[in-house]
Amino acid sequence: MTPLSAGWAPVVALVLLAGAVVAAALDAALDSVPAGRADRARPGRRRTVTAAVARLLRQRRRVPVAADVLLWRIGVAALPVAALLMAAVLPLGRWTLVDWPVGVVWFNAVDVAVWAAVWLAGWGPNSAHALIGGYRFLAQALAYELPLMFALTAPAVAAGTLRIGGVVQAQQSLWFVVWMPVAFLAFCLGVAGFSVFGPLSAPAGSDIAGGVLAEASGVDRLIVLAGRYLLLTAGSGFAAALFLGGGAGPLLPAWAWMALKTLAVLSALVVLRRRLPVLRPDRFMEVGWLVLVPVTLLQLLVVSVVVVAR
Repeated sequence: MTPLSAGWAPVVALVLLAGAVVAAALDAALDSVPAGRADRARPGRRRTVTAAVARLLRQRRRVPVAADVLLWRIGVAALPVAALLMAAVLPLGRWTLVDWPVGVVWFNAVDVAVWAAVWLAGWGPNSAHALIGGYRFLAQALAYELPLMFALTAPAVAAGTLRIGGVVQAQQSLWFVVWMPVAFLAFCLGVAGFSVFGPLSAPAGSDIAGGVLAEASGVDRLIVLAGRYLLLTAGSGFAAALFLGGGAGPLLPAWAWMALKTLAVLSALVVLRRRLPVLRPDRFMEVGWLVLVPVTLLQLLVVSVVVVAR
């Protein structure tokens, strides 16, 4: 894995942004298709990413009474920043911005920092609905974080390194998803969790007027929504690197394979958003502690036994 100079950081940010735009465009396109009539969309329901961005940029910011504006702004801005920090160790084919020996730990540390960001986005507005959304996120995070950590540990144990590049190189003969399917699925669920997306979008649910998004308007809302798609894109890239071989593949260059695998995972997460129901946080906590934690631990045990037996 070849580290890039700091001057390439804007390019990495643009690549991540391009993936987020693709995800948002696909999400908007699927929203425009009425249920039961996939071949024709009603003109009134058509949406584009450009129109949504323009509308939010024109919208006036609303600030509730007695809001803690500083903490609120920090929580809002921290979401896209967290996605960019994740992308810093993400391999782009045979290149990476930084090739730290603790890349897997770095990803997990930034993921945990998202907890604070979403909590501040719920606490700062001084709004009941936003605060409930923040509490919902913390409840979900307690349930998905341990399975996510065990899912991250499995490929690291198999590769014998915490370097993302080393994990990718260890998959040259066989992708880890083949013999770590439980870890892969738990990881993808964790990506949806820290992105507040799909079945784990209850913290921004319509039953609490948008939850952490209830008071966000104008540029603030745009940044939060962009942060969610950026996190989803970064998480999809890590799924491709840790479980799908990264840039490994015939004919095409490594960066092209990495892009295709990331887009495949990203598209699957966006499409499954409409196929899976939004989980109640209390029910998900039961599933997380009673099902996800044991099965991911079992997966990690299997991986450890295979590694020792080699």
